[in-house]
Amino acid sequence: MNLVAPYYKFESGAAGEIPLSPKLFGYKINKDLLYRAVRTYLLNLRQGTHSTKTRGEVVGTGKKPWPQKHTGRARHGMRRSPLWKGGGIVFGPKPKEYDYRLPKKMVRRALQSALIAKLQAAQLGVLDRIGFDRPKTKAGLQALERLGFPKNDEDPHNELLLVVSQAEYGLAVKKTFSNLPWVKCVESNSLTVYDLLKYEHVLITEEALGELEARCAVATA
Repeated sequence: MNLVAPYYKFESGAAGEIPLSPKLFGYKINKDLLYRAVRTYLLNLRQGTHSTKTRGEVVGTGKKPWPQKHTGRARHGMRRSPLWKGGGIVFGPKPKEYDYRLPKKMVRRALQSALIAKLQAAQLGVLDRIGFDRPKTKAGLQALERLGFPKNDEDPHNELLLVVSQAEYGLAVKKTFSNLPWVKCVESNSLTVYDLLKYEHVLITEEALGELEARCAVATA
């Protein structure tokens, strides 16, 4: 596999290709780890606050609705029974913790696999740098048009994940893209496998790419 990716300059747009490090992209995709990482991410989004009341928790009388015999009707012990409207719930959900963690080495290896998958699908590009004097949505739109990622209402899947370094992830950059629903800007240390696989296109700054290589180096040591 040819380890090169499209290269973009923030001021002018597309500028050819850039070679990528085999330390980060020179491996096979581990689909099992991708599945585990996405499943763990989605599990951790669940709050687990769902709750229903059993017949012992429902407020109501415990008196029998009618005598046990000689009425011609079915026997009932109380109106809090699950058979009655407003009664308790049988085997209903209760508060539960869904929190789950993967070993750090597996998370980093999954992140590496997701980056390689994006490269193989020709959906990954490298940006030389990014920066704005002040937060302004219009400036963000103009930058995206220069880079070849304009807004496209006809294609709902034309979404962009912009990965910047910790130094570049300032208030100006963060708020410039916060009002653009098809763009998500994250810093390299907060990048997740779920985001990489969810967004159609991924654009990573050179500085962020170096941070990702250092982050994933533990997974291949």
